[in-house]
Amino acid sequence: MTDITITTASGQQLCLRAEVADSFFKRFLGLMGRPDLPKGTGMVIYPCSSIHMMFMRFPIDAVFFDKKNHIVKIARHLKPWTGFSIAYGAYGVLELTAGTLDDIDLSVDACWLSLDGIHLA
Repeated sequence: MTDITITTASGQQLCLRAEVADSFFKRFLGLMGRPDLPKGTGMVIYPCSSIHMMFMRFPIDAVFFDKKNHIVKIARHLKPWTGFSIAYGAYGVLELTAGTLDDIDLSVDACWLSLDGIHLA
């Protein structure tokens, strides 16, 4: 697990803990088949520029970021089995329980991620 902080242009912060999926097998499995994702936690998947919701049991929010940890796309409330998202120029994605991003003023290019202990370059 690693600490993640999302900071908005207005200085608002969202802090949480996340699993890291940085190997082929971990990226392949992702959150598939899990019953849920505890509130305040997530999963960072990299390298990754697209996700699908096949074999998922719960909806998620997804925050795609580039190698400089700038947010390039936000996908909210992706539904199990039917959702998918592609983010051109993304290097990774942070997957969160759906609704996690509802109370934070998050927008593309106006926010960035701090990924403690993860070196993307």
